[in-house]
Amino acid sequence: MSQQKIRNLTTLVALRNTEVERLQTEMAEKASVRERYQKNLERLTSLYTNSGASGNLHPALAGNCGDYKQAVMAMADSHRLDLHMHEADMAVSQQALNKAWAKREVMDMVLTKEQKVYNQQQTVKERKQHDELATQVWLRSQK
Repeated sequence: MSQQKIRNLTTLVALRNTEVERLQTEMAEKASVRERYQKNLERLTSLYTNSGASGNLHPALAGNCGDYKQAVMAMADSHRLDLHMHEADMAVSQQALNKAWAKREVMDMVLTKEQKVYNQQQTVKERKQHDELATQVWLRSQK
């Protein structure tokens, strides 16, 4: 019975481990997406800051330059909003990962405890067998 319990607990720990690994992979992918958002924001910021001053240009060119800057700024704002939403999603995923990790650790502790109990039972059983054999040998030697 105890061996079956240990096998079941081992399976549960393996399943929890798989869940933790899946969530860690998900977090790594999300971190990669966050880096892409940040790099795109840096590029967009450099695009509208390096486009130059539009005040010294011909009015039509100045209008075009201003429209360009506004469009790039709007795109950057949109990316910032997307980044904040993504970071909020990452925080939720991190909490799920932490919970899964804690569940796995608890199951691992239970498994370790059960294994220790089982090993102690086996040791007691072996001692009894050795004692019985020794008693039988002693009794036979007395005859």
